Amino acid sequence: MSIDTIGDFLTVIRNALMVSKRSVSVPFSNMKLGIAKVLKDEGYIKDYQQANDENDKPCLVVYLKYVKGMSVIRGIKRISTPGRREYLGAKNMRGVDGGLGIAILSTNKGILTDLQARKLVVGGEVICHVR
Repeated sequence: MSIDTIGDFLTVIRNALMVSKRSVSVPFSNMKLGIAKVLKDEGYIKDYQQANDENDKPCLVVYLKYVKGMSVIRGIKRISTPGRREYLGAKNMRGVDGGLGIAILSTNKGILTDLQARKLVVGGEVICHVR
């Protein structure tokens, strides 16, 4: 069991995409819920919902999105880890892959994309890059 639950969440998504699964279920946390909300808002996943697993513990079900059999998510990479945190100020943010991807940040305004953080002029911890 890893202490990097966000890294585990991203790995579950990455592995499910490699075998073309339609949905994945992971233990629930507010951070994962925020990441799933951003991924849905940006069009990277179909939907998500909070449910209970067979042991009646809360879980998050993420429905993955495919277009013509190809995953919408081309890559998802963890940036900030428990052992090495990465922070960016609002003025230091640049587009991911020349604007083709997004960075997901944890800010004092909540979980935001890099574009939203720049508009609100807030910095924060870079959770991951999605393209």
